[in-house]
Amino acid sequence: MTVALFTHPAALAHDTGEHHPECPDRIRAVLAALEAPEFQGLLREIAPQAPMEALAAAHSPAYVERIQAIRPEAGQLSYIDGDTVVSAGTWDAALRSAGGAIAGVDAVMEGWAEAAFVAMRPPGHHAERERAMGFCLFNNAAVAAFHARARYGLRRIAVVDFDVHHGNGTQDIFGPDSDLFYASSHQYPCYPGTGAQHERGVAGNVVNAPLPPGAGSAEFRAAWRDEILPALQKFAPELLIISAGFDAHAADPLAQLRLREPDFIWATEALLAVSDQSCPKRVVSLLEGGYDLQALASSAAAHMRSLMRAS
Repeated sequence: MTVALFTHPAALAHDTGEHHPECPDRIRAVLAALEAPEFQGLLREIAPQAPMEALAAAHSPAYVERIQAIRPEAGQLSYIDGDTVVSAGTWDAALRSAGGAIAGVDAVMEGWAEAAFVAMRPPGHHAERERAMGFCLFNNAAVAAFHARARYGLRRIAVVDFDVHHGNGTQDIFGPDSDLFYASSHQYPCYPGTGAQHERGVAGNVVNAPLPPGAGSAEFRAAWRDEILPALQKFAPELLIISAGFDAHAADPLAQLRLREPDFIWATEALLAVSDQSCPKRVVSLLEGGYDLQALASSAAAHMRSLMRAS
């Protein structure tokens, strides 16, 4: 399958400070892994800046303006909360992280790519409509979804999320809209404390599959096979967006799930099999978490390998 990779050097200029887990080396590790000869067939593209109106579709104009107004001087950091940091390079990085998601949608909708992977930071799935948190400023998946509606007239759009942390932001934005679907497997209890199974959205359009600390491959695959994939298949999206966090890996320092690379391959292939039924060649994957650099690199490469292998 023809896969477009979107990234930009601005991702490296988002400075989160010394010892912060969401650091520029994350992107360096992923891109280094994707330089292997097996990835020569990737279409390597520049992530553009998202237009303000696209950000304001997922958030609100006032929220976007509040984030834009946080502009530290070079070498200085501003803290939205204890985890969420803004530096002089953050605004451009955030615009291009969301813009890469938009460009990924354009790539698959225009037909010149059959899938897209966006290797950018900051990540997005914790950003609520009116609140930045958990390393996230703009909800890149939601921005992409609303762009698909505005530009291409799509209605039924799904985001599925295998990051180890629940995407409270995506749930916050998608939950009230029955034509949007959000599904997540995640460690529970864990940050941010949301994602209980009873949280179902306005019309059962939210599916949460919480996993206890220490859960591994068997529990993860069962949750997807028995809960998430059947619900996704029933929803029948016109576009599938993957919040691809790799911090459920056993080596990751921020949580305690026990997944390995074959689990991310299995999940990717299972999602592509479902998407083939309702939205073939309309899959956009966005990098979320993953904080052990070696595990992140190998997992992202495994995920990309699965995207490229699909027919």
